[in-house]
Amino acid sequence: MLDLRRLRYFLTVAEELHFGRAALRLHLAQPPLTRQISTLENELGFRLFDRTSRAVSLTPQGQHFLPYAQAVLEQVERAQVMADKLAAGSAGQLALGYASSIALSELFSQALQAFAQRFPQVQLTLVEGASVSQWGQIVDGRIDIGLSRMQPPEELSEIHTRSLGDEPLVAALASDSPLAARAEVNLAALSEYPLIQFPTGYGSGLNEAIEQLYRRNDLPLRPGPSGRQITSIIALVAAGQGIALVPSCTQTLARKGVTYRPVTDLGASAPLLVLTRSQGRSHLVEAFLGVIDELFEAQQATMRT
Repeated sequence: MLDLRRLRYFLTVAEELHFGRAALRLHLAQPPLTRQISTLENELGFRLFDRTSRAVSLTPQGQHFLPYAQAVLEQVERAQVMADKLAAGSAGQLALGYASSIALSELFSQALQAFAQRFPQVQLTLVEGASVSQWGQIVDGRIDIGLSRMQPPEELSEIHTRSLGDEPLVAALASDSPLAARAEVNLAALSEYPLIQFPTGYGSGLNEAIEQLYRRNDLPLRPGPSGRQITSIIALVAAGQGIALVPSCTQTLARKGVTYRPVTDLGASAPLLVLTRSQGRSHLVEAFLGVIDELFEAQQATMRT
């Protein structure tokens, strides 16, 4: 195994082609430097320098070996820089889980962009999944942060939850539906139509919020077709298969044949939650949470003005 210190000595002498000047740069006396170079030559099995009383030059073997020694030391330096960044939490990997209905939110896209700008050497992995599926993935470490619409049960004390408020629901309607002609709609009118949702048993927090809304208003919920993504739900609406209640951010999906209308009923909203492990959060997790908090506070300040 080559000694990295001796490789550095070799490069310095190769740059100076003078043992005295190289020794000054390395803060060594010349005799110890000469001995270290001799030891390196013995390890390699060939001479690195031709020495005379008046000049020092690289041997042909030394010239050929030089770029390899430089590459090794440059790689070591890069490794040290990366190790320092990992220790400081400015590099590494971060797995972010998110519910389909959150992917279109402005907060989500802004958080990803802001975090990537601040931590360009962090590899972000996005994992789409229902709210319920995120719980187990956070507990076992498959994801570091979850953006969810469903509060975990109390017995899952390993999960820490913070709320980012509620997002209003809007009705997604086929544009040729009589309801689309209204400026706004209420749940009583919507309950007469089949409701397109995520599949039963999928573990959707949006489903849970909508079903609670129907129950609170003592209105029947007519099940319609289902889709596993918010985009497929909107496609079913466009096909005239029913209506959907979706977060207001979904309106960015300006699909032909679909009209969005505000819902007037109180409590027509879905929560937005950030889930992490309760203990042992990494520097990167804390950094991403800080980004989300900054953006959320700025968003709230804008709404107040």
